[in-house]
Amino acid sequence: MKSYEILVDDWMRIFMGNVPVVFFMEVIFRVLFVFLLLIISMRIMGKRMASQLSRNEMVAMSSLAAAIGIPIQAPDRGLLPAFIVAVIVILGQRWIARIATTSERFERISQGDIGVLVFDGTMNLREMLTTRISRERLFSQLRSEGIKHLGQVSRFYFEANGTFTLINSTEPKPGLSIMPEEDEEMVKGLHYEHDQRVCYHCGNDTGIAAPDKCPKCDHDRFTHPVNPKDM
Repeated sequence: MKSYEILVDDWMRIFMGNVPVVFFMEVIFRVLFVFLLLIISMRIMGKRMASQLSRNEMVAMSSLAAAIGIPIQAPDRGLLPAFIVAVIVILGQRWIARIATTSERFERISQGDIGVLVFDGTMNLREMLTTRISRERLFSQLRSEGIKHLGQVSRFYFEANGTFTLINSTEPKPGLSIMPEEDEEMVKGLHYEHDQRVCYHCGNDTGIAAPDKCPKCDHDRFTHPVNPKDM
């Protein structure tokens, strides 16, 4: 449209656009067609499309949405191109899924790999940096699982599909508090092991006598761990 054709008080254009009224009858058919096409596409691509999406499935979904949404609003666009795009996306996704089930190497390349964020009560700072998971994000996820300190955690995984998995320790040990320091009442209410030290940055247990630097992360700040019975 030309700039002089755009008027702020042109309510017919704002609400209905520059299409004839009869096009809105056509829209009903277009929406029904696209709706059914999406349902069939999702059904063919499998049950995983209705659950947690992987990277490839997210790409497939975005491609379908981008290609199929246009014919609903554009009267000069036919429905056949959207159908062709849907077929290509479905075949491509099923081909990738078939290869991924037979090749672990291909699955790791296309889907990503699992990351161990916490190992026996100690944060894996290198993995957190690689996966761009901040300390506060990690603590927030653990708190949502009912964890108060790292001594309660055996493993904390960052799955390839972006979800987190917690494995509780069968024998909790003193660990770094993950309670927010702003909540002074909660922090003071914890019971600490005053004769032990853990690294403030990674949670590594350094024993009674804290070294000059943590052997795990090379930081020099230490704090008292939370009593393992404080759960």
